[in-house]
Amino acid sequence: MNVHDKEALLEFYKNHLKNVLLPFWNRALDEDQGGVFTCFNNNGDILISHDKYTWSQGRLIWIWSKIADLCNNEMLDFDPNPYLRHAKLTADFLLEHAFLPNGNCAFLLSKDGHYKESISGAGYDTSFYADCFVVLGLSCFSRINKSLKYLERALILYDSIIDRVKKGNLRSEPYPIAEGYRAHSVPMILLNIASDLFESLQAFKHPKQNEFRKYCEVIVNEILTLYRKEDGLIAEMIPEDVRQFGSLLARHINPGHTIEDMWFIIHAAKLFNYPEWINPAVESIAVSLNIGWDSEFGGLLRFVDKNGGKPTGMLISDPYEQLILDTWDTKLWWPHSEALYATLLAERITHDERWGVWYKKIHNYVFNTFPNPDISVKEWIQIRDRKGIPIEKVVALPVKDPFHIIRNVLLIIELLEDNSKFTFEGVNNL
Repeated sequence: MNVHDKEALLEFYKNHLKNVLLPFWNRALDEDQGGVFTCFNNNGDILISHDKYTWSQGRLIWIWSKIADLCNNEMLDFDPNPYLRHAKLTADFLLEHAFLPNGNCAFLLSKDGHYKESISGAGYDTSFYADCFVVLGLSCFSRINKSLKYLERALILYDSIIDRVKKGNLRSEPYPIAEGYRAHSVPMILLNIASDLFESLQAFKHPKQNEFRKYCEVIVNEILTLYRKEDGLIAEMIPEDVRQFGSLLARHINPGHTIEDMWFIIHAAKLFNYPEWINPAVESIAVSLNIGWDSEFGGLLRFVDKNGGKPTGMLISDPYEQLILDTWDTKLWWPHSEALYATLLAERITHDERWGVWYKKIHNYVFNTFPNPDISVKEWIQIRDRKGIPIEKVVALPVKDPFHIIRNVLLIIELLEDNSKFTFEGVNNL
């Protein structure tokens, strides 16, 4: 599809949202207690469990709030009220049930909100990622619904997260960070939630907004100076011991993470008026696409070596190494949805035709591969092998998560509807 045909793109994505994505998730909502059921098989036709993973519930609040926002701004022609109503129901469900006595969030809840252990004997608060997505959802809902109390709860939880980061006391299931390594995923998600909190603080004229501006500046500079290498690649893990720079963990690249984080940085550049962040972010998207694209079968590989191809390097007997080796050549839904948005965003900023070529390549692969051919189910079949054949594997959580696809479709619609949203002067073509 041609990136310059704005009307055709808008029609395509609005239709995909309305007729392919939302029908599935509207059926999955818990209309009684709030939240969404996500424990489906990969095809999406069997609900395996009514358990509620907290991070998916927080993500749903963000998605439903964002849909309402686009409706309010006449970018979507839905009634915003049902989306805000369910976002509030879910936010209230989490406020009542997800918080533990120590202030952290439980990783997993039963249908009616009882704490559950996702790993027997490991306790309830096994992942700070869950807390981050609760912050993200509460922040966005507070801004769209003009409800300050949800922002205040998000700020308290955010402070708890930062305290854990400073103390080095981060539990990060389902991907524990290897001892002696720093993970790109930490500043990445902190930038995502801190930027959203800043927007909410700004909307309420809250006195903490300058604090969050400074914090986002620090995080972006950390990513661009510590994790971003001279060749534009983003290191996923950095060892404290220089002797381990040849390890598999230190050498592997996650193209999808890089692409997603770089558009976070582009958004932050616009939000805080730092156009100098744009060129390195756009360049890193290009480098990640070049190294991550499967020239034989198409699509983005899950993991690659820093020199391309299958990840290699010294092993340190960490469980994450086996995940990299076992799944490096799988094709997952979320990096591809991130690439759709990131390439369109890069094209709008740089006006470089190479981004139009990339977008068309990704668009053709994605929509020939991921949407479920079963029209009674809809949505996407999210997990596929290298050739694009669906496989029954677990990625992160044993769920079919609503976040990435709908988020990027909404961002694409917003980008196409608002020509002024990402206008920068002095950005070089890459």
